[in-house]
Amino acid sequence: MPVLSRAKKDLELPQGKRTPLYRFFEILPGALSYIAVIALFVVSWLNPMLGAIYVLIVVAITFVKAIATAFRTIQGYEVMQKAERVNWAQRLADLEDPHAAYERLYDRSEDSYGLAEHVQNLRLMSTVEGDSEPKPHEIYHAVIMVAYNEGLETLVPSVEAVRDTSFPNERIIFTLGYEERGGEAMEANAQELKRRFEGVFKEFLLVKHPADVKGEIVGKGPNLTYAGEHLAKYVEKERIRKENVIVTSLDSDNRMSKRYLDYVAYEFIVRPDRQHYSYQPVSIFTNNIWEASAPMRVVAMSNSFFNVVSTMRPHLLRNFASHSQPLAALEGMDFWSKRTIVEDGHQYWRSLFYFEGKYSVVPIHVPIYQDAVISETFRATLKAQFVQLRRWDYGASDVAYVGVRLFDKKRRPGMKFVPLFAKFWRLLDGHVTLAIMAPIVAFGGWVPMLLNLSSRGVVAWSLPNVVGMIQMIAMLGILVTVFISLRMLPQRPEGLKRSKFAMVVQWVLSPVIAIAYQSVAAFYAQTRLMTGKYMEKFDVTKKIVKH
Repeated sequence: MPVLSRAKKDLELPQGKRTPLYRFFEILPGALSYIAVIALFVVSWLNPMLGAIYVLIVVAITFVKAIATAFRTIQGYEVMQKAERVNWAQRLADLEDPHAAYERLYDRSEDSYGLAEHVQNLRLMSTVEGDSEPKPHEIYHAVIMVAYNEGLETLVPSVEAVRDTSFPNERIIFTLGYEERGGEAMEANAQELKRRFEGVFKEFLLVKHPADVKGEIVGKGPNLTYAGEHLAKYVEKERIRKENVIVTSLDSDNRMSKRYLDYVAYEFIVRPDRQHYSYQPVSIFTNNIWEASAPMRVVAMSNSFFNVVSTMRPHLLRNFASHSQPLAALEGMDFWSKRTIVEDGHQYWRSLFYFEGKYSVVPIHVPIYQDAVISETFRATLKAQFVQLRRWDYGASDVAYVGVRLFDKKRRPGMKFVPLFAKFWRLLDGHVTLAIMAPIVAFGGWVPMLLNLSSRGVVAWSLPNVVGMIQMIAMLGILVTVFISLRMLPQRPEGLKRSKFAMVVQWVLSPVIAIAYQSVAAFYAQTRLMTGKYMEKFDVTKKIVKH
């Protein structure tokens, strides 16, 4: 199907001075977060009863979300396990002759993940006349892996993981987009990768992104886009249909499931409006989890659980880290943004406005494994983890990007106000909640009492105990987290003596991590937006390989 003309779309982020309306929406997330915390003290001082009600509402919301998250984590983990056992290469092969495959499978009764849906897809595709749907042998995967200054000990396993997938290597175009800023060492590593993997894939492209390009931030988005432009030229030269090329973006530490590429190709083919979708795997931060320190293990596993839960809510799913999208669609929207440090999450909104609201993210229930944060020293690791989280939390910058389009009909052609407002509200609420929930739940129960020591009101003095009891019940969710985390652990590296008991005890750090990292990082990012001190440099997170 034809892709919309890029000339008609205003997708880029502003640089320099913003309009008053844009500044309003940049200030909004931080303002609401600060107001929510300040309101607790003001209301509690004026009326301890209202202060207690305020705290209980926040705690109750957190409690409900904790129970729902525990349930979704179990459900998501089970789905991920089932999806990993499916022979996606065979299901993809069935699409070559859907009628014959349907005749073979329609009366099967075994309980295989997604089999009934697969049979239904075969039945529907059997009725399609002509050559309007691509066949599996016509699909190509293009993998763009970006690198800055990583060593071969990180890069080689990531390329090998692509090589070892069940999708035919002769239809994989591997592109290494590396930075000129990485210097001679990065150049040498790029050439070594080219030497090792020459002939393994259909092509192994090296694309060096130049430093200090005007109009670009220092970040991953410009590198990805530059590599994507070169990839598109190669595909055109090879006379491959761009509509049949699926591009997957990878960080240098990403190791995809063996099933991933076949799974994505399958989901791509069975969707009639396939250019209007992107495909999101489950990002699991366990590559080096055994070597990471306890605080970083808690952060890594918590983020992994969040990604597992997200894939169980497709209507809320957004692009994150590694994801796949058709080349024709990417080229139409000028690939990724070159002006934000959160190009992954921002890509959802670019795609949504490019396709005038007719865009969705398809969950791919198999993992792409990533590294937890490890730096040279424990202190450096703590800092590096905070830097990573504040970069992720800078996704609050999308509130302004969406807000100005929401209230300007000309900038959201074909999109209705109410559905877009619902997406905008969830975006805003998510960032405000991330900032305020942990400190209010941890300390809010004491505020009405401490501000009213002389009154000895029953409600204010009983509130800490009530909140404490709710927190104890919510700890059941932590037990689920502990159980699933142990199941998700990779094999312990040889020579490492850390026991699984340490992987259990680490979860006592959860409340501290939630405040010191998640909440503080969110406030940091939102404050930078409020004050106009924009984060326009992508700080690469160091992830040292020990084993």
